[in-house]
Amino acid sequence: MLAATPAQTQTAAAWPSKPVRWIVPFPPGGPADVVTRIVSTKLAERTGRPAVVENRGGAGGNVGHEVAAKAAPDGHTVVFVVPAIITNPFFLKASIDAFKELAPVIHLDSAWMVLLSNPAFPAGTVAEVIAQARARPGTVSCAASGALPQVGCEMLRSYARSEMIMVQYKGNAPALNAVIGGEVNLLFDLLNTAQGQIKAGRVRAIASTSAKRAAGPMGELPAISETIPDFELVTWHGVMVPAATPRDIVQKLNREIQWVLEQPDIRQRFADGGLDITGGTPEAFEAILRRDYAKYGKILVEAGIKPE
Repeated sequence: MLAATPAQTQTAAAWPSKPVRWIVPFPPGGPADVVTRIVSTKLAERTGRPAVVENRGGAGGNVGHEVAAKAAPDGHTVVFVVPAIITNPFFLKASIDAFKELAPVIHLDSAWMVLLSNPAFPAGTVAEVIAQARARPGTVSCAASGALPQVGCEMLRSYARSEMIMVQYKGNAPALNAVIGGEVNLLFDLLNTAQGQIKAGRVRAIASTSAKRAAGPMGELPAISETIPDFELVTWHGVMVPAATPRDIVQKLNREIQWVLEQPDIRQRFADGGLDITGGTPEAFEAILRRDYAKYGKILVEAGIKPE
């Protein structure tokens, strides 16, 4: 690794010298938007520079990814990322190459997901979902809102060995509204955005995607793995910057965001949303990106997904 030049060091020492722009590559109200606002607000308090959150949804997150990749590499534009950053190339020919066009800053958290349904959907367990899909092919619909939600749908379809309808949405926020409205039967979502609707009875929590039964704010949920062996789907959130951002600025961003993650109020808000704070180095986050690119890519290729 090359040592920082004096000019870079001065740049890092001065960071941030203006508001920090946070690109959220999904519509407002979804998990990415919620977590970004928690972290960016605390970082703004820490640095004394405002945070500007910019929702740039579209193309499964790729619109926002492109905006971030083309931004000035000075540490004043960061992008909030989810596994879509490494699964998009399997869906979209125009996807950016995250390993060449962006640089990892920090792995914020990891979390299991929850399989949701409309309360009127007759299947209330994973076994019943599979049974209905097999008995009536093409009658069970799953919200394929990109990245891991679609990976989850494909894993269900593969296990059922039956046709399921994949309904595309631009993000999990509109997909959740579609489940509430009865437009689609199933959705994989994060607990921190779905729990209010679960408590209100607008959606039903069927099971968790954790390796074993998960205890959380909603109580204990069965794990999908109890019905489908080895089924595990753990999502994560992270922060990246344009690839040419000087290394010392990346490291300073990493340290400052790590400080945010260590604050008791932030830890409590993450825990309330079912998110396990991770943190760590840029190198550790890059290892996760490469691991999941291989893992989820294999699932999508086997499902016959081709970039469009």
